Amino acid sequence: MESFSLILAIVVVTALAFDFTNGFHDTANAMATTISTGAMKPKVAVAMSAVLNLVGAFLSVEVANTISKGLVDEAGIRPEVIFAALVGAILWNLLTWLVGLPSSSSHALMGGLIGATIASAGVGAVHGDVLVTKVLIPAIAAPLVAGIAAMLATRLTYSLGSKADGNASKKGYRAGQIASAGLVSLAHGTNDAQKTMGVITLALVAGGAVAPDSDPPMWVILSAGLAIALGTYLGGWRIIRTMGKGLTDLQPQQGFAAQTSAATVILASSHIGFSLSTTHSVSGSVMGAGLGRKGGVVRWSTATRMFVAWGLTLPAAALVGALAEYVTGFGSWGTAVVAAFLIASSAAIWKLSRREVVDHTNVNDTDDAEPAGVVTTAMAAVTPPPAVGSATASEDPVPAFPSQATIERTPTTTTTV
Repeated sequence: MESFSLILAIVVVTALAFDFTNGFHDTANAMATTISTGAMKPKVAVAMSAVLNLVGAFLSVEVANTISKGLVDEAGIRPEVIFAALVGAILWNLLTWLVGLPSSSSHALMGGLIGATIASAGVGAVHGDVLVTKVLIPAIAAPLVAGIAAMLATRLTYSLGSKADGNASKKGYRAGQIASAGLVSLAHGTNDAQKTMGVITLALVAGGAVAPDSDPPMWVILSAGLAIALGTYLGGWRIIRTMGKGLTDLQPQQGFAAQTSAATVILASSHIGFSLSTTHSVSGSVMGAGLGRKGGVVRWSTATRMFVAWGLTLPAAALVGALAEYVTGFGSWGTAVVAAFLIASSAAIWKLSRREVVDHTNVNDTDDAEPAGVVTTAMAAVTPPPAVGSATASEDPVPAFPSQATIERTPTTTTTV
């Protein structure tokens, strides 16, 4: 029979709060391309994603076991350590959501856990082999694999549909997008909801509520699934805007290719227990799909900011987690101080977000004033235009950024006053 102390109850509530932020932070992974291409209305899209996230949470516990049994040594880990780790993860999620950057909630959680564990029990308590093989290597490989797969899939879809009726092709790919978006949502629940399950299970083991090496109890699976589903339904509209419109301009063919590639990578990683970042996978697939269409571009300035955020996620969350663990080490009043800081910081970030509200009514609005970067301009300049009258030429919009050659051919008009 599970017995709860006050600190253990606080940890469970905080873990579910993290799961909630994970939900709205990562909604873009499943639904950004579907919303940006008009395949589904924003509110309908996030509602469908929420339901499938909940279903996905019940499909596997392999990733949960990686977190609860593999990443850190269960012996000597106190519930306060888990609480400190969650503080680091939640604050990083909220900060990146505020600026609209798709970063990894998974890596934020693991960074906070690593930092708090090192502060509490030393470097030896972190299993470096698991960190490298099941966290760091997938973090690098996932966006590359998903991006290459999406680029090849995009080229294949345009090639196969070159002689198809334009309107019928668009309708077909929009239907395919809805199906692939559902698959990504299911994969997200299978992968990300389990991370919170793993953290709660680790806290229960640390607090003596369940036996070591236990799988997540059913109530943990259910509560984690509900928390991530609720967060998904509310929608992380700022990140949806960045993922759907800020990285590249996608057509239904590209959206279908991107989502299918990402879902395949995520589901495969969940099956073998890799704690994969769905954000990395989907972002990589979106960029790959952008490059896979003739005339398609990637806004590398936005991508660069996103890459920087990815690189900072683990160390930043680890630093906050370590500091929070240091303060909780002073006893109950230290834990209270950390809890108050978390609540106050979250409220301040929420208040700042109200200065420029992004929701389902304006999620597809973009600022087109951002100039093309060097890479984008160069790629656009050397990309041959599609043949006149071809399906690709009729279906694809004018690229977001003109090539240098186009600019030079544009006649100028001089007006004499």
